[in-house]
Amino acid sequence: MRVPGKNAGMKAGRIVIAALLVLLLAGCAGTHGVEQPEDTRTPVDDNLIVVGVSQVGSESVWRTANTASIQNVFTKENGYFLIFNNARQKQENQIKALRSFISQRVDYIVFSPITEDGWDTVLQEAKDAQIPVILIDRKVDVPDDSLYTTWIGSDFYKEGRMAATALDECLKRQNRGEDRINIVVLQGTRGATATIGRTSGFNEIAGEHRNWVILDQVDAEFTTAKGQEQMERLLRLHPDIDVVISQNDDMTFGALEAIRGAGLTPGEEGDVIVISFDAVKAALELVESGDITADVECNPNQGEYAETVIQKMENNEAVAKMYVVPETVFTRENVTKALEERTY
Repeated sequence: MRVPGKNAGMKAGRIVIAALLVLLLAGCAGTHGVEQPEDTRTPVDDNLIVVGVSQVGSESVWRTANTASIQNVFTKENGYFLIFNNARQKQENQIKALRSFISQRVDYIVFSPITEDGWDTVLQEAKDAQIPVILIDRKVDVPDDSLYTTWIGSDFYKEGRMAATALDECLKRQNRGEDRINIVVLQGTRGATATIGRTSGFNEIAGEHRNWVILDQVDAEFTTAKGQEQMERLLRLHPDIDVVISQNDDMTFGALEAIRGAGLTPGEEGDVIVISFDAVKAALELVESGDITADVECNPNQGEYAETVIQKMENNEAVAKMYVVPETVFTRENVTKALEERTY
């Protein structure tokens, strides 16, 4: 029997209810990738730690890997009962899921907020119920940071700066350090932490280069279809684009289709330099081929960090307010080893 933490007293009689909730959620969960609800059988051990997880959605390869990292650690074998919800990119779905977790009196809530705003009320409800909230990937903008326990994720501002540095190095290799460079940016979901941080970090360094001209920054929703649609439109508006900064690989895949469809060649040795984010395996293969000049890693393996935090709390140990996962930038020089190891 595990050593109970401060939430142990809440468990009695609620596991069956939690199982019923999973059955309800399973009815609308879908079957994309690995995003399946946990085993819905009622556990015989009521000492399992009940974790309610609300995920943004399944909009990208990266998100699927992020979900897998969560589902792989919060298993019955590891001592957990997982209630998983896919918010389908809608904040109202996510708030509804969080309130459902609160009503079921789960031990912990883990969620990746779709946008930063609009969480004050539901997080106060979780706090009043004495349920710790662990944020992953994205942050919330609330006046009282005691409404959540910790945040686990990437330094998106640093990622944006890393992308700008990679572009600067590429232009120097091309001896174009003084040339006018026309840039367009495919941004992710408006208001999302990744969009805000990557945009801010890149723009800060871009502002230090008088010859870098950002022609347009558009919302492409982190999806391949929207990335292609927006890139096609941008190419019609701006026929002299030198660089595309795409804030995730799925948008990049769409942008590459649009670039090729316009009769242009992507890559450092082609017509349009492409810098991407996430570094999923399919994108790293394009780094190796030269279609993508640099890909800034966004580490999706955040489930193990969330599990470590929960174990600390179960043992009444101190928890930091934030945990930043390690990341790097991949180019042709260092991508081979990463490709051998990449599983997503």
